[in-house]
Amino acid sequence: MAKKTVNNDVLLANIIKGIEEVKGNDINILDLREIDAAVCDYFIICNGNSNTQVNAIVGSIQKTVSKELKDKPWHVEGTDNAEWVLIDYVHIVVHVFQKHIREYYNIESLWGDAKITTIENKY
Repeated sequence: MAKKTVNNDVLLANIIKGIEEVKGNDINILDLREIDAAVCDYFIICNGNSNTQVNAIVGSIQKTVSKELKDKPWHVEGTDNAEWVLIDYVHIVVHVFQKHIREYYNIESLWGDAKITTIENKY
């Protein structure tokens, strides 16, 4: 049976909802669709204040997407130390960082050609 295709906009909205429900910070959406050789359509980048919050954000994203869209990630890595967790939904890859790790790697600058949308914190 073929995997059901999930609309990117709906998936993006549910990922953002999952991040916001546990107060993830500094949410950016990088639109990679116009970039040659990009690995996916979008990156969503956010951060938490501790490994506990990073894992809570990851869990909230997965729970929200699973509940609303009946979809689960193709791959998840980094949950052991929860400094940088990557959740791969194929067309959308979510990066959940601890703040100091995010600042160190500065992924946004590596994808400088991407259109970046910043989501304002609701709290």
